[in-house]
Amino acid sequence: MGETVKLGRILGVKVGVNWSVLVVFVLIAWGLAATVFPRQEPGHRGSAYWTAALITAVLFFFCLLAHELSHAIVARRNGLKVEGITLWLLGGLTRMDGDPPSAGAELRVAGIGPLVSLILGALFTGLALAVRAAGAPGLLVAMPAWLGAINILLAVFNSVPAAPLDGGRLLRALVWWRTGDRTRSVLAAAMTGRAFGWLLVAGGTLSVLLVGSIGGLWFALIGWFLVVSSAAEIRQAQLQSLLAGVRVGQIAVPGPEPVPASLTVARFLDQAPLHRFSAFPLTTGELRPVGLVTLDRLRRVPPAARDDIRLRDIMYPLDQVALVRADTLATDLVRSLSTAASRHALVLEGDRLVGMVSPSDLDRAIRWAQLNRPPENSRDGVHRP
Repeated sequence: MGETVKLGRILGVKVGVNWSVLVVFVLIAWGLAATVFPRQEPGHRGSAYWTAALITAVLFFFCLLAHELSHAIVARRNGLKVEGITLWLLGGLTRMDGDPPSAGAELRVAGIGPLVSLILGALFTGLALAVRAAGAPGLLVAMPAWLGAINILLAVFNSVPAAPLDGGRLLRALVWWRTGDRTRSVLAAAMTGRAFGWLLVAGGTLSVLLVGSIGGLWFALIGWFLVVSSAAEIRQAQLQSLLAGVRVGQIAVPGPEPVPASLTVARFLDQAPLHRFSAFPLTTGELRPVGLVTLDRLRRVPPAARDDIRLRDIMYPLDQVALVRADTLATDLVRSLSTAASRHALVLEGDRLVGMVSPSDLDRAIRWAQLNRPPENSRDGVHRP
């Protein structure tokens, strides 16, 4: 989920928001101002309800951020690189480079999120009771009471043992610890997530059709997200088994020769009228890679502008390209390519470019692995040697 607005860093972690957060913010604020608070505390002006609702909605997103920050902090303490946090339509997402090194680390990283939400729920509930005991106006009680309830609900929902929820990660840690097989643990959590997702889709759809509840659409949307995410994790588990022990150096192809980023599109096309490659690494005068240009990006340049536009103007910069070493595991490469905008990987030795991996190279490696490890040898959907 891409960032629309970058908020900066909190405790050294990059934080951003996707535009879809605005949709959720409006829905929450509208629901509180138009329905929840008027029912609980009737007799106030509309402006009072809207003020309370907006403040509560902002605090809710700070709670989501605290939940994700807890994941990020514990992940870093367990040796994982945290790329950032993005708040979006269905909550928050902490992006981590790689997987926890052990079942214990997986348990700690996954478990801290629901625990923080539970603690926040208890604190807001205690605050609501204290404010009520002090005789404060009802709206000042309703705000922390709602935040307490919603945080406890989030803690419980996130603890459901279904990937990609935190509970799914906890299930994965347990299966990993009991069996010693990380691939099997990923598959178990993903299959549970898929079943739970379809349950939410069915329940939400029936709620809309039979009861007319608009809230059912929300449950159906969450369920569909779980189904899609679980399918991706199942595919990831299968790839991990297929490519177990394979290194990037066995997949990468040499070339093409690096191209100066300062070349104009017209000059580059004149030098390479036909080529079997669909992407080209770009370098500076010191022959260090600075980015990648693809055939698709070259196509977007109008013929009339090719003499004026340089390759560096249309390239994918290095932060949008997967950078790997030849001895990197192919399973790690799959994860890197899934988040790289260019869908290509440059293979480096130090600062020197030694090869490249394209989606077709990876697909070819997978198809060869499937030939060597036929599906009939698997009983649980994961190809095994």
